[in-house]
Amino acid sequence: MKLIIQIPCLNEEKTLGIALAALPREVEGFDTVEWLIIDDGSTDNTVEVAKQHGVDHVVSHVHNLGLARGFMTGLNACLELGADVIVNTDADNQYCADDIPLLTKPIIEGKSDIVIGTRPISDIDHFSPLKKKLQKLGSWAVRQASGTEVEDAPSGFRAISREAAMQLNVFNNYTYTIETIIQAGQKNMAISSVPVRVNEDLRPSRLVKSIPAYVKRSIFTIVRVFATYRPFSFFMSLAAVLFGLGLLLGLRFLYFLATGDGDGHVQSVILSGVLLGMGLQTGLIAFVADLISVNRRLLEQIRYSQKKQSMDDEADKED
Repeated sequence: MKLIIQIPCLNEEKTLGIALAALPREVEGFDTVEWLIIDDGSTDNTVEVAKQHGVDHVVSHVHNLGLARGFMTGLNACLELGADVIVNTDADNQYCADDIPLLTKPIIEGKSDIVIGTRPISDIDHFSPLKKKLQKLGSWAVRQASGTEVEDAPSGFRAISREAAMQLNVFNNYTYTIETIIQAGQKNMAISSVPVRVNEDLRPSRLVKSIPAYVKRSIFTIVRVFATYRPFSFFMSLAAVLFGLGLLLGLRFLYFLATGDGDGHVQSVILSGVLLGMGLQTGLIAFVADLISVNRRLLEQIRYSQKKQSMDDEADKED
């Protein structure tokens, strides 16, 4: 059994050494533990620091492609290197590396495909009260969209089985945390959470530049992924709202007309017709989107089968 611990990096020369010094070289249940760095277009000495601390593998982007792309580059590299389990952590040493065995244990025991480390949000001093509330609210929204019980959706400290990693696809360039959970939930993967510890804050978050921007991008990500993986429910819900509003306005006009007060309410008739038409069109879009979703799932299954076959062939050649 091989475990690879991956760390996406962008100009992390000041904190990467601290994070690497804490990583384990032995984890219960694994014969081999390796470290992999994803250099996402760093312009400082990140790669040199990684090599000085004994990193086994470095994969690099020529220029910055974003955290989500870096995460997927790492997953694909780990799969090609024969990882049975992949642990993702941060270069700023936010998460306690001693808790890695807690993440991997449910996967080794065959109980989970993905394990998310749940931070003690309420006890983190450098999180403002507003940020703590938003973190909890965001995790609740992700649970509703994904049908999972993940308690800390934005947590990047997670373990992923080989099978799960081969099925994940990230479309968002901003972050992978929310999308992978919703996607895994829609694919009926077994997802669990375990409590983990955090270390002292070494630098401000680069994802959360401002609370309003973070909320906006998180909402956009949730809506986009929900529309991608549950298109019929998403568009039919919109259709129901539009059609319902149009119907209510139409009934309102009929009421005034029946009571002899129909004059002056022509605007309601026009708006009612527009909303009813929009509702019907959105309902048709729901069916079309559902058909597209079926094709997407078939393509994902083909992609997964091809990737699995390719990696099995590589394993056979090595043997």
